[in-house]
Amino acid sequence: MSLPETLFWCIPELMLALGAMALLIAGVYLGDKSARLISTLAIALLVGAMLVVAALNVTPGHDLFGGSFRVDAYSSFAKMLIFGAAALAILMSDKYLAGEQLGRFEYPVLIVLASLGMALMVSANDLLALYMGLETQNLALYILAAFNRDSRRSTEAGLKYFVLSALSSCLLLYGASLIYGFTGELQFDAIARVAAQGDNIGLVIGLVFLISGLAFKVSAAPFHMWTPDVYEGAPTPVTAFFAAAPKLAAMAMFVRAMVTPFSDILEEWRPILAILAVASMTVGAFSAIAQVNIKRLMAYSAIGHMGYALIGLTAGDPQGVASVLVYMTIYVVTTLGVFACILLMRRRGGMTEAIDDLAGLSRTNPGLGMIFTILLFSLAGVPPMAGFFAKLFVFQAAIAQDLVWLAIYGAIMSVVSAFYYLRIIWIIWFNEPAPAFEREVGSRLGVTAFVSASLMLISLPFLGLLLKSAQAAAASLF
Repeated sequence: MSLPETLFWCIPELMLALGAMALLIAGVYLGDKSARLISTLAIALLVGAMLVVAALNVTPGHDLFGGSFRVDAYSSFAKMLIFGAAALAILMSDKYLAGEQLGRFEYPVLIVLASLGMALMVSANDLLALYMGLETQNLALYILAAFNRDSRRSTEAGLKYFVLSALSSCLLLYGASLIYGFTGELQFDAIARVAAQGDNIGLVIGLVFLISGLAFKVSAAPFHMWTPDVYEGAPTPVTAFFAAAPKLAAMAMFVRAMVTPFSDILEEWRPILAILAVASMTVGAFSAIAQVNIKRLMAYSAIGHMGYALIGLTAGDPQGVASVLVYMTIYVVTTLGVFACILLMRRRGGMTEAIDDLAGLSRTNPGLGMIFTILLFSLAGVPPMAGFFAKLFVFQAAIAQDLVWLAIYGAIMSVVSAFYYLRIIWIIWFNEPAPAFEREVGSRLGVTAFVSASLMLISLPFLGLLLKSAQAAAASLF
């Protein structure tokens, strides 16, 4: 493929890279007073990149840069969701950052750069390209986690994320080096040909280390230890971003890195992913029960939800991959809505994060109380919310591959996890009212929360289109 043609298929990534540089230069010249303008331009840039991805005809897929990157329906599906979630994260941040004196122009630029790394991650078609995209994302996320430099919690969150992420990157690189050593290949398609030839114990050992590194990125237990502290310590809009776009990108990368090169040795890695799924669902379900901080609870909730998504990946077939994409899409939409509600938990004294502060919300702010309730029901998987169908799809994929025990265990953990969601709903509707939050009629946060709750409630038309797109994306991997 010629260089002009290669660059044509990279237009979204080029837009983000060049746009981020332009925004950075503009911010340096204009200073922090330009923060709102830079945020608006960053949102426009991300939306523009999303529209370009939608406009590109990527069927069939195209290999770029000698096969290191692949643009196909799968990567396009993930990129559109990543760019949309990143744009919403910036949109939700303005008032919080201004109120906390954090309105600096670097914030939206870092999110754009992180989104660039995520786009590279989901298109990576060899081990080095995967690592390059991953670290491009991580460099921006380290700074975002510690963005509030005057807060001890935020600084601690950034440091913990940096140290543990570096450890996971070492595991991933060691696994990649073993896989290269025992196959002599870096590209996924070439690795798949070697893996199909027969038993290769060195390849399997390398694969275990690779999975360990990838499991950290999606917060799968037992590699989840960073998640609660980073969620709680980072500024709330940053936590919203962490919970949405990077989670989706990491899971999309995980799926491609397992299915494309290692589908012929599915039986070798399926038990490992099943163990990760069981551990994540268990840790998420039981650890969240004791939480009193809403952000820490959402962290353990995220760990549990990654376990459900891993059930679909454990199936290892097109139906399983499609169920993962559906699950992650619904999870991202719901999570952004929940964090919009959390950002609305503001009183004159500042932001509040305690679950008990939601007491009697249905009487002090009925609209917010109803939206919060719908979103929590969806996270719990209560029908007819979209979250119920997300879990149903991954369970069906597992049952189709004779993993009935895994689907049953997932259903049991779903019932356990429903307890802490229902506890919050009880506090919202039946406890004596706490002091009311500030009203923000027609705000960006209110609109985001309302749209998210509406999509979860009116789920069938939304799900039909989503499932069709996910199936087309999953088919491109096989």
